[in-house]
Parts: sequence; C-alpha cells; structure tokens
Amino acid sequence: MANTYRIAVIPGDGIGKETVPEGLRVLDAASRRFGFHLQLAEYDWSCDTYRRTGAMMPPDGMERLAESDSIFLGAVGWPGVPDHVSLWGLLIPIRRGFDQYVNLRPCKLMPGVKTPLAGRTEAEIDFFVVRENTEGEYSSVGGRMFEGTEREFASQQSVFTRKGVDRVLKYAFELARSRPRRHLTSATKSNGITVTMPYWDERFARMAESYPEVRADQFHIDIL
Repeated sequence: MANTYRIAVIPGDGIGKETVPEGLRVLDAASRRFGFHLQLAEYDWSCDTYRRTGAMMPPDGMERLAESDSIFLGAVGWPGVPDHVSLWGLLIPIRRGFDQYVNLRPCKLMPGVKTPLAGRTEAEIDFFVVRENTEGEYSSVGGRMFEGTEREFASQQSVFTRKGVDRVLKYAFELARSRPRRHLTSATKSNGITVTMPYWDERFARMAESYPEVRADQFHIDIL
C-alpha cells in the first residue's frame, strides 16, 4: 500500500508502557490527518523479558527490526535488572546496529500546557539537545582483571573518532543554521576529562569556521 510506514513498537519498561500508547494515538491522528498508513509490529522486549528468558530481546531481534521503516521505543531499565544488562541488551545494539549517531531531544513550550515554567511563553522555550549516540562513554573497550581478589579492577575507555565527532557536529550546526536564532552551544567537561573532551572542543571550533552565520558558544557543562 502506498504511503505505508512499517513501525516497530517497543514499549519497554516503566514510563514507556504509559507514553508509547499515547504516542501511538498521536501517530494514528496524524495518519488520518495527513493521509498515510501505519503497519505496526509490537515487540514485548523489556526487563520482564530478560527475567523470563535471560535476554532483553531474541537472537533474531535486530533482523526483525531491520524490516521496519522506523522504531518507536519507550524506555529501557527497571529495578532488579542491572542497568548495564538492559542498556547493552537492547538500547545499545539498536543504536549501533542502525548507526543512530544523533540523539536529538526537542525542548519546546506548547501553548495551553501547564508547566512549572509558568509565565514563560512558547516563543521563549524552543531548542534541541543534540548528543552523540554511538561513541564516547558508550564504548565496549575495556575489561576486568583479577576478579575476586584484592587487586580486582575494572577499566573502560571513551572512544572519540574524528568521523563520529564531525558528523554529529555537522548535524548540530546544520540544525542551528536552519533555526531562527542560529545559535549553537557546545557543553563539555574538559577540565576533568582531559583528552577526549578537549578533542571535542577542538573539532567544534574547527567546524564553527565553516558556519560563520551560526553563533557558536563553548561552555563548561557545570555552569549550564
């Protein structure tokens, strides 16, 4: 059927079980309003799944997801299941398997919606948070040694590649250039993380040279 989108739906855990059904209501309304069709495939992959089966998703989970045009995922993680198990068993494989390197989080005040930001208007609060989604601290480079002894230690490295950093910076600059204010702020903690964060700062400054029309600021994360 023309204009049909195949959506893999994963409510996941906790708040995801509440928000995903509401999101599907929005998608249904949008499909009727704009004349497209949805073909939904819901997957009950969650921490409950892990408790039952010992895995967050089945061995062919990624192959199933690859058949869809998009993935609608709620939330991952629940007390009783270690965070590294739920994260690396479901969310990280999806991010890396489909190279979802941009983590984009809109923040916009909607008219008529009650909020703690009383007195502000929708014109004042409208921005995006862009975060690199596949590298950095989400690295599997590391390991443990001398487990069970007094010498036991764990090590994990952050990985920043030029390709990975530059492509998400380019995305952010292009997004900023398309926005009315044309303003982009980079936030890092280069005083404490003294190798990878300064590298990000350097690539940000270099990328800014290609976007003179965008106001580019760099801040220490603790002051934002």
